[in-house]
Amino acid sequence: MKYLCLIYTDESQAAKMGKEEMGAMFAEYGAFTESIQKSGQFIGGNPLQPVATASTVRVRNGKVSTTDGPFAETKEQLGGYYLIEAKDLNEAIQVASRIPSARFGSIEVRPIWAMAP
Repeated sequence: MKYLCLIYTDESQAAKMGKEEMGAMFAEYGAFTESIQKSGQFIGGNPLQPVATASTVRVRNGKVSTTDGPFAETKEQLGGYYLIEAKDLNEAIQVASRIPSARFGSIEVRPIWAMAP
């Protein structure tokens, strides 16, 4: 079954990281990604640009409106995702618990709804 692991962190904390600390974090992500690639669980994933680059789109009564930034002000922002293959939710949670940002942010694990072709 496919699961989406949404990575939420406080962008302001990442901005405070020193060059060495940030390098160590990138190395951890590289090692994690390599491990799930080797295990066959990796389907895809990407980091996202900062929330300041986001646009929120709404359509109401046929009229499109956009707002700069995210829809809601929150302490944690969506920073990236992994799309993984896991036999069940428990396995997906085990994989998500190894994502480096789980130590200081949160990882939301959601099953992908398989749609008929």
